[in-house]
Amino acid sequence: MRKEIGQEASMAPSQEVSGGIRKARPFWKRAFRNVGAVLGIALLALVTLVGIFAPQISPYDPLAIDMSQKFQPPSGQHLFGTDELGRDMFSRVVMGTRISFQVAGEVLVIAGTIGIFLGILAGYRGGIVDEIIMRAADIFLAFPSFLLAMAIVAALGASIQNAILAIAIAWWPRYARLLRGQVLAVKNMPFVDAARSIGAGDLRVMLRHVLPNCLAPLVVQFTTDAGAAILSTSALSFVQLGARPPMPEWGLMISQGRNFIVNYWWIPTFPGLAIALAVGGFMFLGDGLRDLWDPQLRGRGRF
Repeated sequence: MRKEIGQEASMAPSQEVSGGIRKARPFWKRAFRNVGAVLGIALLALVTLVGIFAPQISPYDPLAIDMSQKFQPPSGQHLFGTDELGRDMFSRVVMGTRISFQVAGEVLVIAGTIGIFLGILAGYRGGIVDEIIMRAADIFLAFPSFLLAMAIVAALGASIQNAILAIAIAWWPRYARLLRGQVLAVKNMPFVDAARSIGAGDLRVMLRHVLPNCLAPLVVQFTTDAGAAILSTSALSFVQLGARPPMPEWGLMISQGRNFIVNYWWIPTFPGLAIALAVGGFMFLGDGLRDLWDPQLRGRGRF
C-alpha cells in the first residue's frame, strides 16, 4: 500500500508538468502564427542581444573624442560614421541600447508598482478608498502625460534619472485604472468567495487569488508601454530635459545631430532607426499578445 502511494506521489509532479506543457502548446502555436508577435519577438531578440553584448560589439570607446576623425561618413572603419567630435556612431548607438532598455525597465517598475498597489487597493476595498485613489488618478490624467513629465523634470532638474521618475509619476494612473477594472470583475467570483470562507485575509486574497487573475492585460500594457517609455525618454533628452552629454543616449544623439542632418545625415539617422526598431518591437509584441489573449479575436478565426 505504501509503495502504491509513493508511486502515485512520485508521478504527480510529472503529470502536472506534462499537463502544463499540453496547456501551453495551443498558446505557442497561435503565437507563431501571429505575424505581429513573431516580428516583435524577432526585433526585440536582436536589440536585446545587442544590448547584452554591447561592450564586445562596440569597436571603439563611445566617449572617446578624436577631432581628426570628425564627420567621417559610414565606411568599413566606422560603420555608422563619426559625429562632430570624431566619436564612432556605431559604438554610441550600440551602447545606447543598454541605456534605453534600462530606462524602460525602471519606468515600468516604478509606475507599475505604484499603479498596481493603488489599483488593487481601490478595486478591492471600494468606498471612500476607491474614490480618493481614482480622483487622484483623474487629476494626473487631466494633463497630457508628456507635458506633465516635462514639468516635473523642469522642476527637479534635467537628468536621465529625473526623466525616468517624471515619466513614472505621469504614467501610474493608467495601471491603477486598468487593474481596478480587472479587480472589480474578479473579486466577487466564486473562487474568491471560497478563499474568504476558509478564513483567508484580505491581503492573501488580493495577492494570491485576485492579482494573478488580472495579469494578462497588465502584461500587454507593460509590453506596449516599454516602447513608449523609450520614446518618451528620448523625446525628453531631445528637448534637453533628459540625458546629459556625453551620455550615448539615442534621443540626445538625435538632438545633437539635428543641426548636421543636411550635410552629415548619418549622425541623427542611425540613432533614430535604433529607436524605431526598439519601439516597433515592443509595439508589435504588445499588439500580438493582445490578439492572442482576446477571445473575441480568436472566435472570429484570426488564428
